Amino acid sequence: MKLEQLKELLLLGETQNVEFKVNCTINNLGREICSFLNSAGGCVVCGVSDNGDVIGISPKEDLSTLEQKLNQAISPQALFFVKEQPLEGKRVAVIEVPAGMDVPYAFNNEVFIRHNELSRKADIGTIRDMVLRRQTEPERWERRFSIADPESDLDAGEIDSVVKASTQTSRIQFRDNADHLKILEDLSVLKYGRLTNGGDVLFGKNPAMRYPQIRVQAVCLTSDKADDSYRDMKSFEGPLVSMLEQVYSFILRNTPTVSRFDSGELERKDEPLYPADAIREGLVNAFAHRDYADFSGGIKVYIYPKRLEIWNSGNFPEGITPEKLIAGHNSVLRNPDIAHVLYLRGMMEKLGRGSIMVQKACAERGLPMPQWRSDNGRSVTLTFFTPEVTPEVTPEVTPEVTPEVTPEVARLLQVLKGEMLRKELKQKIGLKDDEHFRKAYLIPAIEAGFIEMTDPDKPRSSKQRYRMTDKGRRVVKQGEIK
Repeated sequence: MKLEQLKELLLLGETQNVEFKVNCTINNLGREICSFLNSAGGCVVCGVSDNGDVIGISPKEDLSTLEQKLNQAISPQALFFVKEQPLEGKRVAVIEVPAGMDVPYAFNNEVFIRHNELSRKADIGTIRDMVLRRQTEPERWERRFSIADPESDLDAGEIDSVVKASTQTSRIQFRDNADHLKILEDLSVLKYGRLTNGGDVLFGKNPAMRYPQIRVQAVCLTSDKADDSYRDMKSFEGPLVSMLEQVYSFILRNTPTVSRFDSGELERKDEPLYPADAIREGLVNAFAHRDYADFSGGIKVYIYPKRLEIWNSGNFPEGITPEKLIAGHNSVLRNPDIAHVLYLRGMMEKLGRGSIMVQKACAERGLPMPQWRSDNGRSVTLTFFTPEVTPEVTPEVTPEVTPEVTPEVARLLQVLKGEMLRKELKQKIGLKDDEHFRKAYLIPAIEAGFIEMTDPDKPRSSKQRYRMTDKGRRVVKQGEIK
C-alpha cells in the first residue's frame, strides 16, 4: 500500500473494510482477519488508535513471526499480506486481506464476520448459511483433484524453491522441509494423498500433458497487425513459475532497448522499451488470476512494434472494473492457492495495488498509460504502448544496445565453450548451489540475450545445453568481458 493511500485511510477512519489496532496481538488481529476473509475483504492497520492517531508498534515486534502464527491459527489456509510501513517517523504494520474463497474461515476454531464497522462472532444460523452456500457453489478448479501421480509427476526443484524462499522470509513454517508431500499438504495442494489441479499446475513436471490449456503462447510480430508475419514464436509448458520466467525472458529478448539522456546528465541510459517490473507484474497477474477451467483459454503474449499485449482467459473478478484497476482496489483472488505460492516465492507483494505499480512504472518512463480491457467477459488484455518520440527519448530504438554485464554473467560467458550442460557450466564456475546458479548466472544471461538453449521447447530437459548467441559473442569480442 502506498504511503498516500495509508494516510487517506487514517483520515477517513474505520469503515466496513478498514480497522485500526493499537497493538499487534494475535487474538485481536486473528478476529479481524477472519472477519474480513468471511466478508468482502479489508485492511487492518496496527499502531494506530481508534481515532486515527499514529502511535506506532514496538521495534521488537517481529512481523514475520506474527504472520506465521496467524497463518497457523486461521483455517482453512488463507492468503493475506503483512507489511511494515514507516509513518510519521514511527513503525506501522499494514495487513491487507482479500475476500476469502473458502468460507467459513475460523480463527482458533471460532468464526467471525464483519458487521458494519465491527467484527463479531458468527451465530449458528450465519455459519449454517455460509456452509450451505459453499456447498451449492461449484468447487474451484484449482481445488479439484488432478490425475497426476505425486510419486512420479512432481518437480522436486520447484518444491525446494518454495521452501528456500519461505525460509528467507519466514512467511510459513513447514512441518518438515525435507518431506515434499508434507510440504504440499501444508500448502493445501495435496489432500488424502492426491494432488490438486493447483498443485499440479505449480509443481507438476509437465501439467500440460493433462491440461493443455495451461500452455502459454508468445509471438513477436513484424507489424502492428495480427498477421502471419512474425519474427519469433514460442509455446511454453512446464511448472507455472518456470513458464512465467520463460515468457518474461521471451518478452525481454524480443523487446528493443531505448537509449535516453536524462536532463542534466551526460551519460546515456540504456533500458528495455517497457519497464521490466511492470512486465513482470502484468505476467504474474495473468498467471494468478486467469480462468484455468476454460479448456479453450490460456495466456497469450503479442509483441507488436508499437505495443505489447498480455492476454488471459476469464473475466475480471467480481466487482473489479478497468476503472478500479486504475485507482487500486481490494483484491479478489480467483485462484488463492496458486496466488499463495506465488506470494511465498516473492512474486506477489501487493494486494490489489499491482495495477498502480504498473501505471507508476510506465509514467516514470514517459510511456502512455497502460490499458486493461475485457472482451465480453471471456478474456482480459493488458496493453503497454511504446513512448512518443520526444527530445528526451531518442528515436534510436534498437536491439543492438548491450545491457549491463554483471560479474556473474561475465564469468558464465568466460567459461561457456560451444554447447554445454548446466552441470558442466556449474563445475567450470565452481558452484554447487543450483538455485543460485540459475538465478544469478543462467537466467540473467538468457534474459540479456547472451546465451540460448539448444532445445527451447524442452527447457527443463536434463539433456538441455546452452550456447552463446551472436549478441554474446559480440560482447566478448568488444571487450565487455574481461
